[in-house]
Amino acid sequence: MSTSVHVADLAAHVGEEVTLHGWLQGRRSSGKLHFLQLRDGTGVVQCVVFKGNVTPEVFAEADHLPQETSLAVRGVVKRDERSRLGHELDVRAVEVVARPTREYPLGHKDHGVAFLMEQRHLWLRSQRQVAILRVRATVVRAIREFFDGRGFTLVDAPILTPAACEGTSTLFEVPYFDLGKAFLTQSGQLYMEAAAMALGKVYCLGPTFRAERSKTRRHLTEFWMVEPEVAFLDLAGDMELMESFVSHVVQAALRAHEAELRDVLERDVEKLRQVRPPFPRITYDEAVEVIRRAGHPMTWGDDIGGDEETIVASAYDRPVMVHRYPAAMKAFYFKRDPADPRLALGCDVLAPEGYGEIIGGGQREDDLATLEAALAEHRLPREAFEWYLDLRRYGTVPHAGFGMGVERCVAWICGLHHVRETIPFPRMTERITP
Repeated sequence: MSTSVHVADLAAHVGEEVTLHGWLQGRRSSGKLHFLQLRDGTGVVQCVVFKGNVTPEVFAEADHLPQETSLAVRGVVKRDERSRLGHELDVRAVEVVARPTREYPLGHKDHGVAFLMEQRHLWLRSQRQVAILRVRATVVRAIREFFDGRGFTLVDAPILTPAACEGTSTLFEVPYFDLGKAFLTQSGQLYMEAAAMALGKVYCLGPTFRAERSKTRRHLTEFWMVEPEVAFLDLAGDMELMESFVSHVVQAALRAHEAELRDVLERDVEKLRQVRPPFPRITYDEAVEVIRRAGHPMTWGDDIGGDEETIVASAYDRPVMVHRYPAAMKAFYFKRDPADPRLALGCDVLAPEGYGEIIGGGQREDDLATLEAALAEHRLPREAFEWYLDLRRYGTVPHAGFGMGVERCVAWICGLHHVRETIPFPRMTERITP
C-alpha cells in the first residue's frame, strides 16, 4: 500500500511510492509519454505516465482524460530541477474518481471578467485565484497572531444592529420580528468600545456590509473587517499600533508566499519589503498642500478621494499616515483635537501604488456631554445609543482604535486591480451570485 500524501509534501517522500488525489489541470503527450498536471489544493505537480510503467488500458485512457477529471495517481516521487516544485511523479497507476459530465467552461483561452464572475465557483480553481486565496488566509492568520500575541481578546460583534454608527444612508435594512427593523452591521466598533471597557484590549474580525451604490475597484457590499479597540490609548498610541500591525501582516504574507506573489501574481515583492515602521506621517493640512502642488484644485474641508489618495501616497515608498482631518468629515464618535477643535483626532493609512485607504481610525470621544451633542448634530436617534452613552456615564476613559478591510489589504499585497478577486464569492451592487 502506498502512502497518501499532498503535493506540498512531496519533498519529504523522494524515492517513495505515494498516492496523490486531485484534479487534472492539463495534459500533453509525447509518444510514449503522457504528462498530467495534477493539482490538489496544496500545489500542482507533473505526473509522467510512461508507456512501459502502466497497463495498456491506463496509458490509453491517460491520453483522453478531460480537464478537471478527479484522479487518484500512484507513483514514485522523483527530483526534477526543471519543475517549479522541484519534483515530479513517475506514475505506476491512474484511477479515475469522476469524469466531468460536460466540457469544462474555463479552458485555456482568455475570458472576459463578466464571464469569469459568472463562473466564480469554477474560476476559484485557477492557479492565480488559488494563490490569492492562500494569501488571504495568511493575512487573516497574521491578523489574529498580531493581536493575540499582544494581549488582545477576540470579541465577536453582532451582525444585526439596531442603528447606524456612521450614518443611515449606507445600511441594509432587515425586518426584525415585532421590533420593526434591524440593520446589517457597518462596523463592530461601538461594541468593541463596550468590550474594551471590560477587557482593556479587544478586537473583532467578521463580515460587514455597506449599501452604498459604489462601483469602484475598491468597494464591495460585503467585506471582512478587523477592528481593535484599546482603553487608555490616545491618537499617538493608536498610530503606533496601526503601523506595527500593517507591517506585521504584510511581512507575514511575504514570508509565506513570496514565490506565489512573484511568479504567479507577478507582484513586485521588493515594494512589500519596504513596508516597515516608521511610516511617514502628515496632517490633513499638509496632504491638501501636496494635492494642490500636483495641480489638483482642492479646498480645505474637501474629502480626500481615491485620486487624491493616490497623489499623496505616491510620494512615499511605504504607507503614509494622514491625521487630523476636519471634524465635519468624520463620524460622530471622533474626539476633537484640543489644540484645534475644527479637527478630529483621526488617522487614515494610505497604501502606496494607488491602493488608497486601508485603515481608518482614531481616538474616540470620551466626554458624555460632547458625545450627546454630536449625536444631535448628526441627527442620530438618541434612544438607540443610550447603551453607548452609558460607556461615558460609568467610568469613561480615553480610548482609541481602528478598522482595516481585509479585502483592500489583500488587493494591495497581491497587486490586484480590483477587490473582487480577494474574496471567494464577491458581493457587489450588480452581483449576488454565485
